Amino acid sequence: MIVQRVVLNSRPGKNGNPVAENFRMEEVYLPDNINEGQVQVRTLYLSVDPYMRCRMNEDTGTDYITPWQLSQVVDGGGIGIIEESKHTNLTKGDFVTSFYWPWQTKVILDGNSLEKVDPQLVDGHLSYFLGAIGMPGLTSLIGIQEKGHITAGSNKTMVVSGAAGACGSVAGQIGHFLGCSRVVGICGTHEKCILLTSELGFDAAINYKKDNVAEQLRESCPAGVDVYFDNVGGNISDTVISQMNENSHIILCGQISQYNKDVPYPPPLSPAIEAIQKERNITRERFLVLNYKDKFEPGILQLSQWFKEGKLKIKETVINGLENMGDNLLSLFPAAFQSMMTGGNIGKQIVCISEEISL
Repeated sequence: MIVQRVVLNSRPGKNGNPVAENFRMEEVYLPDNINEGQVQVRTLYLSVDPYMRCRMNEDTGTDYITPWQLSQVVDGGGIGIIEESKHTNLTKGDFVTSFYWPWQTKVILDGNSLEKVDPQLVDGHLSYFLGAIGMPGLTSLIGIQEKGHITAGSNKTMVVSGAAGACGSVAGQIGHFLGCSRVVGICGTHEKCILLTSELGFDAAINYKKDNVAEQLRESCPAGVDVYFDNVGGNISDTVISQMNENSHIILCGQISQYNKDVPYPPPLSPAIEAIQKERNITRERFLVLNYKDKFEPGILQLSQWFKEGKLKIKETVINGLENMGDNLLSLFPAAFQSMMTGGNIGKQIVCISEEISL
């Protein structure tokens, strides 16, 4: 059987912006037979995430993310359906997910590397397992629980940067669920600002491309900032930190503004901002959700419950391979990746490879 896959064609360099030419699509032969313990799966949805920019470098700068190899298939979060199984716990028709799903239309995988998912948890919206009811949702929930120090009735103000993205759009809602009295989002378009306040329950939203962020932040957070869910780093974060209260907390989720630069993670603060952080005793600790695997199952159940109750609103930007590209489904990846890196997405960025779930 001939299948399509996306491979890393070249590296953009640590300080370069990714371009379409960094990837190429290939057709490869998939063996007809699978071995004991293996499954053949058809890819349904693939996740596009900011951390993938680090994987394009020879050195990712972290010990928990491995670099993609030149001329090898790229991978990331994915959802698929099993078409053939020789694994004792997985059967034909099961839906499965993996954090290391190859960008390939069909693939043979070790069954032990896959996790079975229950479509009922997401009311049949399987792509939600890659977003709000998956790793981004868990990152938001566990990050706030572990590093936000929010308690019900504590009257805290929370600011979220990258607020219309996969984590930010969920984090702001969770901030309210867990007890924040005020949640303010920072994003890059008027459309996103309207979405945050009209649909996702944010109390205010700031367009950093048009507004004076420092001025707007003072107006939106008259009592200062107690919790900052940081998705972007850079100048925006410097502005927020300068308005944070004593003994406040930064949840260090991501630093997308810095991913095309050769800087350590998390990037160091400027001397002036670092002085503010120390003077006000603001915590800013690296947060890695993979260190909290014991909280994944209860976390997914909690996120699913909020969603089913109608409390958690889920947004995603789905690029449909079937509609856009005909047979060249995976050639959408470079465009989806570039769009996500420049803020083109609302909620989770997903590429739909196949919506046909019948066998």
